[in-house]
Amino acid sequence: MMITPATNGTIEQEAADSHDAEINILAERNGDGERRAGDGKGHAGDGKSRAGDGERRVNNDPRQGKPPRQNNQPRRDRRDVHGWVVLDKPIGMTSTHAVAILKRLFQAKRAGHAGTLDPLASGGLPIALGEATKTVPFVMDGRKRYRFTVAWGEERDTDDTEGRVVRTSDLRPSAEAIRALLPRFTGLIEQIPPQYSAIKVRGERAYDLARDGETVELKPRPVEIHELALVEHWDANQSVFEAECGKGTYVRALARDIGRILGCFGHICALRRTMVGPFREADMIPLEQLEALCNRAASGEGSLADALLPVETALDDIPALAVTRADAARLHRGQAVLLRGRDAPNSSGTVYVTVAGQLLALAEIGNGELIPKRVFNLTGLTASPDRSNKRV
Repeated sequence: MMITPATNGTIEQEAADSHDAEINILAERNGDGERRAGDGKGHAGDGKSRAGDGERRVNNDPRQGKPPRQNNQPRRDRRDVHGWVVLDKPIGMTSTHAVAILKRLFQAKRAGHAGTLDPLASGGLPIALGEATKTVPFVMDGRKRYRFTVAWGEERDTDDTEGRVVRTSDLRPSAEAIRALLPRFTGLIEQIPPQYSAIKVRGERAYDLARDGETVELKPRPVEIHELALVEHWDANQSVFEAECGKGTYVRALARDIGRILGCFGHICALRRTMVGPFREADMIPLEQLEALCNRAASGEGSLADALLPVETALDDIPALAVTRADAARLHRGQAVLLRGRDAPNSSGTVYVTVAGQLLALAEIGNGELIPKRVFNLTGLTASPDRSNKRV
């Protein structure tokens, strides 16, 4: 056996709730953020969304879920498609709608996203197809990078443009004052989530309580901001920032808190996600380009495989372990494999297993054994070699 270090170094995978990760499949879910249902309007934030005017705990947004099929429309045959598509989501589209579109374009049996991106935000929405859905937790727990614009002079109850103005100020910050403050928001910090967030309070979502006019005291939570920089200061009224942050960070709350300390107040007026886990802007594909590729593939002039990234792209931050075909057969049956000999790894933890260069399983190393946790069956449409090599 041979163990290969991850490209970006080995990290310890956080304990992920596999049930929550799987709920992403074909349904909106609280990933990097939560969405708001009810009034048919999306609210931009930091990938977090809020509930609308509908009943609590009921997702009554007509955009959500699978659209009804007309009786006179024949059901298209679904096929096995495995890989990642990083959609450059346009403003105004929900994450669920984006998944439904890609599922239809690829005629895929299974699809889901790895972290909701709010309707009024643009940028990277990683969509897993087929067996890639088994790797969703690794992407959801990864770092995110955002480029966002803060409008100064107004604080809003939603911390973005869709909310009600609750505080105003005639003060405007200078670039120097902003830059001097940013170190206070870098590293491990305590952050109070926005009132319109999916944090649960007494069994209710905070956004539901906020929509009902109730003020909720949310407790600060530790979050990690790896980088925060002022990149443009157009005029006294708006500033552009870039942030790289860990799981659970609310960019809307950053804008709110910076504005409060500066005394000028502020809210987010534009947001773009430029990185999600291993996926970067170079991996993103606009919807128009995907649709054009689909049309060419239908006429035999191309292949949808050219739009796919390999399933294992989501596993860049964990090591790979190559096994023999005999050991691969045992793992495929769900049986553990003894790690013996001089080539046996002396590490422990999660690895992804390959055989003859192909992804086989996610497994745990412990007590001298390799124990399969997730086995992959990649029969069907997968990423083309050209698409895979371009990313390396």
